[in-house]
Amino acid sequence: MQKLPTKIEVRGAKVHNLKNIDVDIPLHQFVAISGLSGSGKSSLAMGILYEEGSRRYLEALSTYTRRRIKLGAQADVTSVKHIPSALALKQRPQIPSARATVGTMSEIFNMIRLIFSRLGAPVCPNGHRVAPSLEIAHAMSQSGDKMGKITCPVCGVKFMAFSAEDFAFNADGACPECHGTGKVRSLDESKLILDENLSLEDGAVASWHLPGRNFMPTVAEAAGVRINVPYRELTAKEKDFVLNGPEKKYKVDFHSSTGRVFHDFNALYENAHQAVIASAKSSKSERAQKRISEFFHYSTCPTCRGTRLRPELLTQLAGGLNIAEVSDLTLGELPNWQNKVTSSLPANMHTLAENLFKEFNDDLRPLLELGLDYLTLSRNGNTLSTGELQRIQLSRTLRTATTGVLYILDEPSIGLHPDNIKGLLHVFRELVAQGNSLVVVDHNVDIIKAADWIIEIGPGSGDAGGEIIAQGSPKTITQQSASKIAPYLNGSAKLAARKIATTPATRAIDFRVQNYYNLKDVQAQIPLNRLTAVTGFSGAGKTSLILDNLVPGIQAQNRQQTLPASLTYLHSPLKQVVSVDAAPIGKSLRSTVATYTSIMDNLRKLFAQQKSAKEKHYTASYFSYNNKQGACPTCGGAGVVTLDIQFLPDMQQVCPECHGDRYNQTVQAVKWQGYSIVDLLKLDVKAGLKVFKDVPKIYDELVLLQEVGLDYLHLGEGTPSLSGGEAQRLKLVKHLNHKQDTTLFVFDEPTIGLHPEDVKTLVHVMQELLDRGATIVTITHDLNLIANSDYMLDLGPRGGSKGGRIVAKGQPRELIKEPKTLTTKYLAEYLHRYEQ
Repeated sequence: MQKLPTKIEVRGAKVHNLKNIDVDIPLHQFVAISGLSGSGKSSLAMGILYEEGSRRYLEALSTYTRRRIKLGAQADVTSVKHIPSALALKQRPQIPSARATVGTMSEIFNMIRLIFSRLGAPVCPNGHRVAPSLEIAHAMSQSGDKMGKITCPVCGVKFMAFSAEDFAFNADGACPECHGTGKVRSLDESKLILDENLSLEDGAVASWHLPGRNFMPTVAEAAGVRINVPYRELTAKEKDFVLNGPEKKYKVDFHSSTGRVFHDFNALYENAHQAVIASAKSSKSERAQKRISEFFHYSTCPTCRGTRLRPELLTQLAGGLNIAEVSDLTLGELPNWQNKVTSSLPANMHTLAENLFKEFNDDLRPLLELGLDYLTLSRNGNTLSTGELQRIQLSRTLRTATTGVLYILDEPSIGLHPDNIKGLLHVFRELVAQGNSLVVVDHNVDIIKAADWIIEIGPGSGDAGGEIIAQGSPKTITQQSASKIAPYLNGSAKLAARKIATTPATRAIDFRVQNYYNLKDVQAQIPLNRLTAVTGFSGAGKTSLILDNLVPGIQAQNRQQTLPASLTYLHSPLKQVVSVDAAPIGKSLRSTVATYTSIMDNLRKLFAQQKSAKEKHYTASYFSYNNKQGACPTCGGAGVVTLDIQFLPDMQQVCPECHGDRYNQTVQAVKWQGYSIVDLLKLDVKAGLKVFKDVPKIYDELVLLQEVGLDYLHLGEGTPSLSGGEAQRLKLVKHLNHKQDTTLFVFDEPTIGLHPEDVKTLVHVMQELLDRGATIVTITHDLNLIANSDYMLDLGPRGGSKGGRIVAKGQPRELIKEPKTLTTKYLAEYLHRYEQ
């Protein structure tokens, strides 16, 4: 009998910075991939294992089916043997639509709809409540005209009870007014005029700034409205025309952006209201819709009162609650509701209830284990954090009970409090126990330590990474001197990355929040020119306190606008807020490190000053690959071309003319000190420091990139491909060259994608900002970062209704002397492990 393979064999892997590596990944085990940010972890996990595992499975499908599925490109690898079908949970799940809720995404709401239809107590047309019975459950199982037809035992009337489909707010059960969204929108009149002190031609009408409406002042002028005086000085008749004038065509001389003039152009006038309404109907892009939504006021639907359902559906009860009330329960409260439903049923229905609730509990249990007990079923999916979305995905994965699948998880610990890690590890063990293989890319030391096998990539980042530097069991790794994670596994690592302030700050931001989600009356202080960690369970109120109240409050205060309604008091001397997250920089292939910084602009000016450029009359615009004068004519400056292969998915390949260099040959012929602009964009920051030592504007920017630990990036490297940590540090570069005395920097989960050694680099960057006078707040679960903070605000004690209070505040090392909260207890254990 042939022996089954025990490992995936990867040979000659060259994706991104992987240096032609050979590696074996054990099957049917929990494998952790570790390494510095940018070392090549995701290249191995997502770029090879996931791409090859999913692509090979999809290639077994018909051509017709494959055409309708996004098929990944073939990975740059010599061979991959014994790879199972692969599923991936990515670091940044797609944000759900406004119609998605925790209940629909987890599929628990589907079971609740079924429970209400089979075990619920309906009301007959004459107002008599009919107790749950097997007859009702049987009637709901019928097909055709008999389905749901029951008889009231009190008055004898026959009526149709509600089916599971009737309770679906995305289908038959949708409220007729809001169509199942729970919200209605109306135009906010106050948003139409941007500034009454501006004239129409200077942009007084905010809605005329929407795409395709910038020529409306010219049309209004043709209709007899003065456009060169402040809006407040217009007559009532003129203002009425601006706001409500009829849709009509006027002949105007229209000046295009290219300088062309269209005489007697028939322009259709859209008043300030119509401009918003028409834009909302015609705009397709997410970015445009987000901009348009700012003109609307969203309020709770008056018909369904936010339940999304037809009001008559709320008459049916199960366990004494209607389906909207059950949806407003937290996941942690659902077991109590289950007990109430079961206890209200006759004895002959208990078997049916057990069967239905078994499915219900199979869906619910992984969510509770993953620490999501504070979420309500009715919570909108688009309000969830990245970590919450990923854990809901993970719970659904476990529920499918698959066998023989390769699961690849990218940073599953995002947003997890240290107390939730053990629940996550239990889920991992279940996946493996079901006969699957698991590969996890993560930096959490407790997750890596719990793995069966560790593969470490490094030794550095970018070109300095891409090699296997250590592999084996956690015990084996701790004995390998080349390993970067070993000191954190065996407790020998040094945590301190900065000198923590020992004296209290003399000034602070003082603010108070009332009645905002679970924050009832919270007063908090943030010390100025200090690093403050805001900690606590997911759902404890960290985001509500900082991102939803403090940040918009400071912004409103400095614009002399009213504070958010929930922010009842704010004293802050700060003038600016900078929010820094790990989201990708740009979605376009054309965005690079050079274009994101000022390096590209200075390079273009530098080349335009060369003698050969002046002789050919090349201005700076010729040295941009986004302009036709400089771009390769074949790829238009993208560096890649897309091929339409009839029945197969479109395929991208490196441009055959410029070979990915983006520029045409005539522009590349211009040289500075023997380098073409293409040559310079291929340099990494470290090499660039030597080349540009006599060009201050470029050199100074490169020094800043080196200071934030990005000296391995190439100047022409695309920003969308950067890791979360790299993107975050690149965003900070522009703030490191001037004083920040009046600036608050807010970091939301800044250690996403960061190795413990990278966290030290981030802390050094934060210190650079503090040295320039900045005040920093970081929302975090990372114990390493908390240990390097000057001050700590711990919210809790748990999440949801059990959170919303400040349960600890002060210097972290003082708080751990008598740890009273879960966060301080874990912090005390963590510091004891490394500083004993």
